[in-house]
Amino acid sequence: MALTDNDVTRIARLARLQLDDGQRERVLTDLNRIFGLVEALQAVDTGGVEPLTHPIAAVQDVALRLRDDRVTEPSDADTRAALLANAPAVQDGLFLVPKVIE
Repeated sequence: MALTDNDVTRIARLARLQLDDGQRERVLTDLNRIFGLVEALQAVDTGGVEPLTHPIAAVQDVALRLRDDRVTEPSDADTRAALLANAPAVQDGLFLVPKVIE
């Protein structure tokens, strides 16, 4: 799929970008190169390839390092008061947020 100058002009207008002729030509060239790369990647047969959890997993075993799920920061009244002092609205020690569902 190759883009045309009209496509780039429309994309720039939708993105609210003002491009001069030189910039528009560079963007057209760059976008067509990107689309060419995407088409080349889509042409690769990945039928029997298992998904990787990490790029290094292709060459060695990777063990995820998990930590214990526990509280690591102190929860005292002074810390809570300092955090709540930054909030625009607080009630009973909790942040108040605007209602978003009616």
